[in-house]
Amino acid sequence: MGLSTILGKSVRILITAKDSVAATVYEPADRAVGVLIVHSATATPQGFYRGFAEYAARRGYVVLTYDYRGTGASGSPAEHRAIGMSDWIRQDVDAVAEWAGEQYPQLAQFALGHSVGGHALVLNYGTQRLSGAVVIASHVAAIRTIESLPERLRVMLILNLIGPAASLIAGYMPGRRLGLGEDIPTAAMLEWSRWTAKKHYFFDDPGMQAAARAAKMTVPVLALGASDDPWASPAQMDQLTGHLTAASVQRRTATPQELGVPSIGHHGLMRRGVGEKAWEQILEWLGAQNPGVN
Repeated sequence: MGLSTILGKSVRILITAKDSVAATVYEPADRAVGVLIVHSATATPQGFYRGFAEYAARRGYVVLTYDYRGTGASGSPAEHRAIGMSDWIRQDVDAVAEWAGEQYPQLAQFALGHSVGGHALVLNYGTQRLSGAVVIASHVAAIRTIESLPERLRVMLILNLIGPAASLIAGYMPGRRLGLGEDIPTAAMLEWSRWTAKKHYFFDDPGMQAAARAAKMTVPVLALGASDDPWASPAQMDQLTGHLTAASVQRRTATPQELGVPSIGHHGLMRRGVGEKAWEQILEWLGAQNPGVN
């Protein structure tokens, strides 16, 4: 594949009759071998994934990144205050996958979901056309399962007290001011808060039908996490992937020593300058699932 700089082009993808999301398409310089959709983590703008997107495009993949409704370039969180995390999972992820299938029908489709993006894939959203799915730092995000007591108390304070209160006052969750990343809609913050307080996260939310949906997911999965992730520990990731009873799952845990970096954390596997060695593993795994590389 060519090593020239990959330039992303902006597109709008319709989610509902009234809403759309802002997306960026990175196309390879030479023959495309597949299309890879990146479903972002909560409060993480699509630009964060540019390094990985360019890397994968140089390896022959058409890569699509986007912002969930009410985040980043996909509209004001205040104007989308009623959009919940479950709406991102059920609607945004499915609609983007459908758009990619319509635009690139001749290419095998793959997806990478980071944190909540991985939750959507595990719950069988956006998976109809997939030949393989990679989930990064996705876990049963119940606060009580955070191993470090100081971190558990810190997250509880932010997600169960400060975040919901600030959202109700401001009309959106001011993530930038709270040091939580991007601003997000109030409904997303409140739903996130409710789920983290439950013993088994959204598996305890009857409306999500999470266990039943995960049990029907059959797409091969690579679940990759970091040994020093304070939120998505290997044990918490295993709790999530354990629900994938009909899918083939490969679990891997990267260490700072393996990647040659001081630390990885929750976002490091997707961060330029930290996760490149893991990116090699991801693309190798995708290639093994991909008839387009043969």
